[in-house]
Amino acid sequence: MGMSSNPPRSPGDVIVGKWRGNRYVVERLLGKGANGTVYLVNREGRREKYALKIGYDALDLQSEINVMTSLQSCRARQDWQDRAAAPLAAYFLEADDASEGGFPFYVMRYVHGMPLHYFLSKKGSSWLGLIGLKLLDRLSGLHEYGFIFGDLKPENVVVSEYGEAELIDFGGAGPIGRSVKQFTEWHDRGFWNAGSRIGDESYDLFAFAVLCLRLLDESGLKQAARQLPQTRSAEDLVKLANQLPDKKLASWLGMALKGGFSTSAQAKEMWRSHVYKSRIGKPEPMATPRWLTGAFALSLCLLAFTVYWIYRF
Repeated sequence: MGMSSNPPRSPGDVIVGKWRGNRYVVERLLGKGANGTVYLVNREGRREKYALKIGYDALDLQSEINVMTSLQSCRARQDWQDRAAAPLAAYFLEADDASEGGFPFYVMRYVHGMPLHYFLSKKGSSWLGLIGLKLLDRLSGLHEYGFIFGDLKPENVVVSEYGEAELIDFGGAGPIGRSVKQFTEWHDRGFWNAGSRIGDESYDLFAFAVLCLRLLDESGLKQAARQLPQTRSAEDLVKLANQLPDKKLASWLGMALKGGFSTSAQAKEMWRSHVYKSRIGKPEPMATPRWLTGAFALSLCLLAFTVYWIYRF
């Protein structure tokens, strides 16, 4: 099913589920991805807001739904000891076909926040220690139940005002051991001749390391990516990492880029002990507000004027 059969939805449009009968009122567009369009919706009769995704291709959307329902089943079969893994299962709510048009859609919990790169540009890079730990929690929870995220990039991470990180857009997620079906070139280890596109834990960790480099030195990453395909390598990324002022972070990134972690749980614990703890209590330097600079300059002028008149008379 292509985009032509799924025209854009406008605020106030109602999408009615054919099988479940739930009615969702469109509030606004949240975003467009490689395999679908997501809207902020309000379910009639409820106050909560949700995100509703309409896919461009029915098979791709069903594959994404299968991953998320499998996570739901994992939660039902097992005791969830790791609290960080729970949000992965709670993300998906329901799937249905539209009563008008027949297109498939699914509904997920709406994650309130902003994309990771916007958050760090607003709050400062010192938050990366905390956000990285939260994100690695999410990844290790996903891996524990046999899945990889695949298309890990800043746009697919939403961060709340207090640094809670959530994965969104599971279009690239799939079972461990299968080929990665959706990826972004810079974050793909195959692009850097650093390994295969068979999904495993180290694939997500490699993408996470590139994500950090992109956030901290995007110009350097862009320059490295311009090389000929046959000359690109993980060593180019390791060199970028080693230029970062935070040597503990650089060491962690180097291990992830070289596939040095046996599991994502191990990577998370090393991040906690080496990166996160070293950044606690180190707030981002803040620029002096313009109004304060102007007030200081005005006070100097007044002082000079006062001195002048004292000595003048």
